[in-house]
Amino acid sequence: MINDIKTEAEKKMKKSLEALHSAFNKIRTGRAHPAILDSVMVNYYGQETPLKQVASVNVEDNRTLTVAPWEKNLVPTIEKAIMSSDLGLNPATSGDIIRVPMPMLTEETRKEMVKQARADAENGRVSVRNARRDANSMIKDLLKEKEISEDDERRGEDEVQKLTDKYIAEVDKMLKAKEEDLMAV
Repeated sequence: MINDIKTEAEKKMKKSLEALHSAFNKIRTGRAHPAILDSVMVNYYGQETPLKQVASVNVEDNRTLTVAPWEKNLVPTIEKAIMSSDLGLNPATSGDIIRVPMPMLTEETRKEMVKQARADAENGRVSVRNARRDANSMIKDLLKEKEISEDDERRGEDEVQKLTDKYIAEVDKMLKAKEEDLMAV
């Protein structure tokens, strides 16, 4: 039973890391990366559709993305969707290809983005700790129902704590990498 609880806690902690990873992808650095446009939704025949399902997004050079729509009539719609997203990007259309230049980041902008990354990382840590709290409360419930001994309870809580430490360290590692990426000029 404790192994089931531990497995469930680990699943929740992995999901927290995945959520943090996607949050970090939304924070743009000065370099072009296709994942920056993952959050852009395009009106495709009345349906809000992710950009990567209606166009291919490629890196032209380290400061420019190219978006090639599958259908030519989507060019203005995609351009409008990129402009109206909260990414601060200004696409330029040339024929049926949309070029998205990445603006240079100022020192002030970089610091704001580092603050955002730290806030996202803290949310990730909180989520990991919540998974730990849930697992520990399930273990305590098993003890109350006399399904496990106190030694098993202590052992289970220690194992859950080790998992928590591992995933918190992973969050810190991801944050450190993102900060270095943001502060690189």
